[in-house]
Amino acid sequence: MFQGVVIFILGLLFGSFANVCIWRIPRKKEIIVIPSHCPKCLNSIKWYDNIPVLSYLILGRKCRSCKAVISWRYPVVELLSALLFLGVYLKFGADWRLAGYIPFVWAMLVISAIDLEHYIIPDVFSLSGLAMGLVLAALATFGIPVDQTVFSRADVLSQWPLVDSAIGVVLGGGFLWLAAWLGEKVFKQEAMGGGDIKLAAMIGAFFGWKAVLVSFFLAFLTGSVVGILLIILGRAKKNEVPEGVNPKAMVPFGPFLALGGILALFWGRELLGFYLRLFGL
Repeated sequence: MFQGVVIFILGLLFGSFANVCIWRIPRKKEIIVIPSHCPKCLNSIKWYDNIPVLSYLILGRKCRSCKAVISWRYPVVELLSALLFLGVYLKFGADWRLAGYIPFVWAMLVISAIDLEHYIIPDVFSLSGLAMGLVLAALATFGIPVDQTVFSRADVLSQWPLVDSAIGVVLGGGFLWLAAWLGEKVFKQEAMGGGDIKLAAMIGAFFGWKAVLVSFFLAFLTGSVVGILLIILGRAKKNEVPEGVNPKAMVPFGPFLALGGILALFWGRELLGFYLRLFGL
């Protein structure tokens, strides 16, 4: 119980830092040295006004200095971060895997928020995450028991998670690269961003080729459902797409790919097992 509370609080704190990254990284601003400040009046935020979720409620959604409205995104990101941290802990326990899986879900949250607003996926997350996934796979291959994984490895790769991870990188990034290449040839315009390709490779690095397949299925499924609903409801407004972005890309694909990766982390083995049983494989 105590460990779960600590993990939840850590999730709130890292959620606050996630908000810093979400705001500053796309604007190419420093995220460590510069203290927290109001983006409207630029006044520094006191520590007691920077308590995750609680300060947002106490301040009545307004900056103490200039009374500018504070976006609802801040407490939502903080709560999501805390819930993701706690979910990983409850799923895997106090295990070495938390060192990789907690940064993974945190990165997926930040990537999704940035992509939704700016239609970009910063390399600092996808490429560093790809490297971390390969390192964890190497540790599993050469020191840590291989059954400490999200997916069972009852195949030729059972003793080589690093090989499985490398194949996941190639399959994940390669599949989306091929889709982007074909889309550009057929539709004469960019069909898939480079950030999505690197994000798919990162997921493959963390969980191997099986997770990539599950993530793709879930990402395309949820993306299609949301896209259709937005079109039906008339909420997909092309004039709101930032300058330089394909106006037909009404909904960025990164958040759905991130969601697919998170779902694969929590329930990938069960979903894959259900699929195999459904088709008698």
